[in-house]
Amino acid sequence: MNDENRVIKVSNLQKTFHIGFFRKKVEAVKDVSFSVKKGDIFGVLGPNGAGKTTTLKIMMGLIFADKGSVLLNGISGDSHKSREKIGYLPEKAYFHEYLTPIELLKFYGKLYGLGKKEINSKLDILIEKVGLSDAAKRPLKKFSKGMLQRVGLAQALIGDPDILVLDEPMSGLDPVGRKFVADLIVELNNEGKTILFSSHILSDIERLCSRVVIFNKGLKVADGALDELLETHDGRAETLESLFMRKAFEENTQK
Repeated sequence: MNDENRVIKVSNLQKTFHIGFFRKKVEAVKDVSFSVKKGDIFGVLGPNGAGKTTTLKIMMGLIFADKGSVLLNGISGDSHKSREKIGYLPEKAYFHEYLTPIELLKFYGKLYGLGKKEINSKLDILIEKVGLSDAAKRPLKKFSKGMLQRVGLAQALIGDPDILVLDEPMSGLDPVGRKFVADLIVELNNEGKTILFSSHILSDIERLCSRVVIFNKGLKVADGALDELLETHDGRAETLESLFMRKAFEENTQK
């Protein structure tokens, strides 16, 4: 992949936490490298605790890596400028429950440095895009998890980002909510946005993603074009589930 096509480049990322009173050492991310091409829907796949969220938080500058580097749109992740055109939805987003979606989006618009006129011009469009027109003036404390996830997607879009980074965007949603988010991801990608999202649900990745990186116990066990990863040596196609199980087994037997 040519460097000019890479909008995200993660190189040799490492992160260790020390947990609890006895400072138990937990290696969350172990020498992980991958890159994301412009225009991709890119999946970060792995079970809970595999290192996905830690990696995304490092990319977003919320925590710092012990080693390694991140480039976003060719700019070092150490610079705030690298995230100017990135929208982010954390796994467990917290919004002040007394705000309405309109008030929340105005707040985030100001954080992005947008003017009042520009914010107001986007509000109705974003509220409609995420399907909350009927609840735009309702306080968030009355929202379901699925509705809050839609608000989170709207705030990630308020700055008109080129790249969206979504951490488990469909986790805990009912089937209707999952379909809505999946369809919105495809729609946004068709509009030209590069989308990276993490998931522990194999079907979400297999249905939406063109490329993928697979994590297990902090390690990258595979990455690349999904159709190539699923093609076995004898030319047959395997499932993403069997690929993940095989790669995890290979990683464990090498230790």
